[in-house]
Amino acid sequence: MVNQVDHQASLPFFPMAIVTREARPDEYAEAGRVTAEAYREFVPPDDDGDWQRYLARLADVGERATRTTVLVAVEDGRIIGCATLELEGRVRDGNGDAPLEPGEAHIRMLGVDPAARARGAGARLMAECEARARAAGKTHVTLHTTTRMMAAQRMYGRLGYVREADRVFPDGFVLLGYRKELSGSIT
Repeated sequence: MVNQVDHQASLPFFPMAIVTREARPDEYAEAGRVTAEAYREFVPPDDDGDWQRYLARLADVGERATRTTVLVAVEDGRIIGCATLELEGRVRDGNGDAPLEPGEAHIRMLGVDPAARARGAGARLMAECEARARAAGKTHVTLHTTTRMMAAQRMYGRLGYVREADRVFPDGFVLLGYRKELSGSIT
């Protein structure tokens, strides 16, 4: 009897490419679910409800898509990451955020599905945000993260972001500030 070889099994597996693009309205719920799930691990055990309210805000992509650009990372037809890019307006007006500086774009709520991490979705979303900021004539990109988000801090450093002033809230909560100058910006 001849031993048949399964040639497909011997080929290396190459997942479909990760594509980044603007989220469509029919994808808002899934993009929000993925974003909230990415942040869930950072909810402290003694949360007094603040983080749960923040997870609900993260999930509400439709609300922020009216004022910002919401981007998704898609792999094999499935949303695996999401980021919000503020080019002209903020996610929420009147929440203590200063208006965008001239030339500034700001990235918020970057999240990758925990099951899809370490495959480049976060870096691809960052590159898409930077490309769109550049195309909009922005000269620099800013963002914030927390001390607990160590993987994000490492990625931002690898991508050329440098630390800038932190945002400290009255209750002592700190958001670490980052900034990157954009070369080739249209001015």
